[in-house]
Amino acid sequence: MDATSARSYTAKLIDGPLEGKTISTSFLTSGDPQPLLAIPAESGGKRFSYARTAGLEFAGESSELPTAVEYRYRETLFD
Repeated sequence: MDATSARSYTAKLIDGPLEGKTISTSFLTSGDPQPLLAIPAESGGKRFSYARTAGLEFAGESSELPTAVEYRYRETLFD
């Protein structure tokens, strides 16, 4: 994997109000996937909180960083 593609990955939302959707997000500076995501609702005034799970997908056997990570719904946060 080259340095450009290693800067982001696909977050797969596997349940909750955004079930089945995917978003692109960046790795932490440590190289780890984000532990939590807060995704703004389209209607505004609230965000959906998702937590990382153990589900990881890699581009190939030699890939060090995942290309996709699964996230589970936690709660709705109101602004």
